[in-house]
Amino acid sequence: MTAAVVVQARMGSTRLPGKVLMDLAGRTVLSWVLERCAAIPGIDTVVCATTDAPEDGAIAAEAARCGAVVHRGPGEDVLERYRGAAAAVGATEVMRVTSDCPLIDPALCGAVLALRRERGVDYACNNLPPSWPHGLDCEAFTSAALERAARLAREPHQREHVTPWLRTAPDIRRACLTGPGGDAARLRLTLDHPEDLALFRALAPLLPPPAVTADLAAVLATLAAHPHLADINAARRDREREARIVGAET
Repeated sequence: MTAAVVVQARMGSTRLPGKVLMDLAGRTVLSWVLERCAAIPGIDTVVCATTDAPEDGAIAAEAARCGAVVHRGPGEDVLERYRGAAAAVGATEVMRVTSDCPLIDPALCGAVLALRRERGVDYACNNLPPSWPHGLDCEAFTSAALERAARLAREPHQREHVTPWLRTAPDIRRACLTGPGGDAARLRLTLDHPEDLALFRALAPLLPPPAVTADLAAVLATLAAHPHLADINAARRDREREARIVGAET
């Protein structure tokens, strides 16, 4: 069995163009994500799946510099890009992480990967429904399930967002790793707006060094010790997501 974590990344972003190559504590956001993904227990290889558009050559170069395998594919059909990335490295198992999550937690990802294996399911995640901070989302699935999705998914949103078919198809066996829910799950640790970048830049110097490898416990402890930090991007919290959080107040 070969397990690959595939990180999707591209320069295009309507809200914050070029966000994954922006500076965070002296290195790119993408390098934070790729280093953390390389530390996921049970993962054999890290693949950065970017597009074949010329402007994404910079992402390909940065990913290669970070030691990741680079796969380039369609811009809008991200599901096909994932299928191609998995096939390129001969993966039998795939973990999906997005490049706008610089604090993705290796141990949490490893637990989701282990859950899929232990339960023998086709697909496992930690956000069905949400119960962990926004920005720690990850998914694991077999390459066979990914191939089925690539063959059978027809709707544009299923192709763009990679896993909607896997998350809803009636014959796909699924499991979810439930987190703390409540206030912890309301934390916004994803990069999509300038306020999010401001939060990360304020948080990074306060994390135990080296900040790039600080685990979830350290991140949560730092945020608890400096509660004003969460206010930086509070206006960007996803209220629709929050309505689905396990343990959320009604």
